[in-house]
Parts: sequence; structure tokens; C-alpha cells
Amino acid sequence: MTKIYLIAGEPSGDILGGRLISALKDLAPSMPTFHGVGGDQMQAAGLQSLFPMHELSVMGLAEVVPQIPKILRRVTETAADIRTQKPDVVVTIDAPDFCSRVAKKLKGSGIPIVHYVAPSVWAWRPGRAQKLAGLCDHVMCLLPFEPTYFERAGMRATFVGHSILESGAGNGDGPGFRQRHGIPDDTPLLVVLPGSRMGEVTRHLPVFAETLTRMRGDIGPLHIALPTLARLKNTVQAAMEAQPSAWANTHIIEGDTEKYDAFAAANAALAASGTVSLELAMAGTPSLIAYKVAPLSAWLARRLLTIKYASIINLILNKSAMPEFIQENCTADKLAPALSNLLKNGGQDADIKVALAKLRAGTDAPSTNAARVVLAEAGHEAGPRATDTQS
Repeated sequence: MTKIYLIAGEPSGDILGGRLISALKDLAPSMPTFHGVGGDQMQAAGLQSLFPMHELSVMGLAEVVPQIPKILRRVTETAADIRTQKPDVVVTIDAPDFCSRVAKKLKGSGIPIVHYVAPSVWAWRPGRAQKLAGLCDHVMCLLPFEPTYFERAGMRATFVGHSILESGAGNGDGPGFRQRHGIPDDTPLLVVLPGSRMGEVTRHLPVFAETLTRMRGDIGPLHIALPTLARLKNTVQAAMEAQPSAWANTHIIEGDTEKYDAFAAANAALAASGTVSLELAMAGTPSLIAYKVAPLSAWLARRLLTIKYASIINLILNKSAMPEFIQENCTADKLAPALSNLLKNGGQDADIKVALAKLRAGTDAPSTNAARVVLAEAGHEAGPRATDTQS
């Protein structure tokens, strides 16, 4: 029996891991067992999580520092568990700081390590490609131009495609969403997405609330859909109660189905930068991208980053197809007029479809491509997909 150990550290990685586990079940010659660290998606797919994944979902230097002792303990616990479990392969999913420390502790174990989601060496610290080559055996890339950077460093690298293409983001039921929530067809609907981490939510919601307050007089009647996670719902509700006029007619929703239906129903979206920008692109929802980090984190980023854009769509196109308001530009003064204009006039840059096409690798789903890589590193040949054997 194949034993696979997976580690994810944040919600986007949990989604990747959940899809990968499902693909591995389809392709493995016998049913694998799954151990590691993951969230709701991975656990629902069959993973036994060593500890709650949300303990690792921290971003930004100022936010991470107080959590360092606990994170280092979890590194030691995870590495020890891997040596005890003796899996056929370890798959580390994003979360590079945590995963690299675990990989270091596994030196000499003989257990192959596959890293899923190549670090953005093209954006900053290109030396990380060489560092990763010293820790892992294979890296799976989401972007088509990434493998070259890692092959130059002497490691195996495969472009598997971007997993977001497997989501139902482009198949939402807009009319159904409006009917369920009592939103008239002629009333503008705005989707507000403050982020999937606690720090993102607490930083963005006050700015977004002030933005909504300023633009309501210009837009008139307005409904808002605010997708969130169960563990963040209380924080979101408390922020709304603190500024009730800004959040009038807001529908807090949970789950991917509701989120994608909201995307289909919405006239526009205001979103924190992240994977959700790709989901909005797939749904064809006109969007503004915003993001703020703690001042110290921003100071460091300005000295390290070499890219012009934050969202993947804009990076691939090398243009601002999805308008971005980052750090000092993430203010109500700048967001309100831009968002009002988007709600009134709509429209999505036609090149966004071109960017989405470039995120696909062949005809198979990204998770299927990734599962083949993982099984090969575990020393097992992938079998026929369940859908093939049933046809």
C-alpha cells in the first residue's frame, strides 16, 4: 500500500492538497493512505492531520514573529512524524518557510520530497531555486515559464497547470443566487473578499468599509456578498457590527458553491490579492485587487520584489488587466471612485481569457498531472483513471 505524506500551511494549499488526494485515489494502483498536515479540504479527502493547519496560516514578518516558537515546535513534530510514518513520498504544498525547515530535518532519510507550487524565484530571491534543489527532489510548477528556473539549478521540474482551473468558479448560478437572497435583478451586487487569513481580514475590512461608505451615495441601492470561512465568520461579523451603515444589505456566505454563484451574480468585486483573483477571472467578474501588509513587511517587500504586479493574471499579461491598489494605494480615497466606475460600467479586459489559457498544461486536469508526478517519485506507475475504467 502506498503511503503519502502531505503538508499544507494555508487555505489555498489545502485546496490544492484536497484535489491532489482525490486524483491520487483515482490513479494509484492500490488505495493510498494519507497523513500529514492539512485543513478541511484535505481532511475531507482522507488526510489524517497531525495538528490544525490554521496554526501555520500566518503572513508578514510582523505577524509571524510572535508565532515563531510554536511554528518551530510544529516543524520538529512534523519531521518526527514523517520518520515514524516512513511514507513512500512527502509532498510539501507551498508554505515554503515551514516546509523547507521540515525538509532540512529529513536529510538522509531517503524519503523523496516533492514540492507543489514552485516558489516565485522570478519575482524575488532567485537563489531560492538552488536552495530548493538542495532540499527537494522534484518541484511542480503552476506557471508555464517556471520549470526553466529550477532545471538550471539541477532539479526536476514539471509544469502541471494551475489547479484553480479545476474549480467551479466559471460555472456559478447567478440568477439562483439573487433569488435565494432576495436581490432584485436591477440592483447592483458587489462581492467583497477581504482575504482568507485573520491578518488579511483585520487589515482590509476597515478600508473596505470606508470605501463602501464613500461610494454608496454615488451608487444608490447596493447589495453585498461577503464569502468567508467558518473560522473567520465571527471576526467578519464583529467588524460589520462596528460599522453597520457601511455593510447594509450584506450577505455573509460560506462554501464554494455559494461563492461561485455570487461571482456569477455580481456586477463587480473588490478582492484581496490572492488565488481568488483567478477565480474571479474565470467567472468573468470585473474586479479590483487590493492588498495591505504591516509597514515592516511592506518595507522589506519593496527592497526584495522585482515585479510590477501582484495578481497572476497581470503578471502573465504584463499589464493591469485587473486594476491593483496595493499598500499605500489601498485607501478608500482611491478605491471608492474606481469601484463606483466598475459597478456602473462593468467590463473585463479581453486578454484575461488569454492569460487563463496559458495556465493550462495539456488536456488533463492539473491535479491529475500532479498526481502522476507524485506517484512516479514514490516509485509507482499511475494506473488508469477511475473515469477511464468506468467508461
